[in-house]
Amino acid sequence: MTDATWNRVPIEPQSVNAPLSVSAVFLVLRINEGEAAAATARDVIADIGGLVRAVGFRDLRGHLSCNVGIGSAAWDRFGQSGRPAQLRPFSEVRGDVHTAVATGGDLLFHIRAERADMCFELERLLLGKLGDAVTVLDETSGFRYFDSRDLLGFVDGTENPTGQAMAESSLVGHEDPGFEGGSYVVIQKYLHNLDAWGALSTSDQEHIIGRTKSDNVELDQDPADRKSHKSLNTIVDVNGVEHDILRDNMPFGRPGQAEFGTYFIGYARELWVIEQMIRAMFIGDPHGQYDRILDFSTAKTGATFFVPSLEVLEALATDA
Repeated sequence: MTDATWNRVPIEPQSVNAPLSVSAVFLVLRINEGEAAAATARDVIADIGGLVRAVGFRDLRGHLSCNVGIGSAAWDRFGQSGRPAQLRPFSEVRGDVHTAVATGGDLLFHIRAERADMCFELERLLLGKLGDAVTVLDETSGFRYFDSRDLLGFVDGTENPTGQAMAESSLVGHEDPGFEGGSYVVIQKYLHNLDAWGALSTSDQEHIIGRTKSDNVELDQDPADRKSHKSLNTIVDVNGVEHDILRDNMPFGRPGQAEFGTYFIGYARELWVIEQMIRAMFIGDPHGQYDRILDFSTAKTGATFFVPSLEVLEALATDA
């Protein structure tokens, strides 16, 4: 997908296209009832840059960043005159066997750094500022696993766009005036059954994923075969144009509590692209032939947010 006009967008996005990090925190919050809670949330997220600078200056090599996403209901509560064209709540996708659950959320904070302590400190300060205006719905700490692999043992993020294609795939352009430089983001927290996955042969695992395990080479697929995870996540429109998204998935885990998996986070210029990926995984293409990775990975959360440009985010301050 290309769009030469995107280069002329005179805005500054949030750090959507920051490089993959060593550590990350995914924090999903609900804004509590009342105008005061909404006003507090607006003021804190409008000044997120100040908190990032306060922590990040301690080690510039830590590359601390934080993307703030706003859910559909929260956007309405903030009383803005405009609304991102495709912003809508995450809808449950119920297949014959597996379900992509919808758990919602008003705010997403995607914190990234090369140091876990910097992620921790920013989250601590952020929650201190928000106080009783919010309730934590989910808090997950991610980490880089060896050579950017997921806990299933495969390299993750191979199909991410690069260069100019990264911005074209992940950032809204002139098609939505007022929201250029923003991005739609979908999150899903998947728990893995590693014992069941490990009982498969490497060959079976590779055919489910669609790539070789050791050297990350894409497998040729017979059209007659059931589609792999990779094939189901390849979205081509009616004009034959392939649409990409930007993934920043991270492994997470607490082995002592037998809870571990992959935190999926996908940024997209067009929300429908991610929505179609999820439908293909859970419903199947053709219908019923769902993504076999779901027999080993269970979606526990699902939510959609809009990550506005820095200008739009800063303008949310109640005294702006």
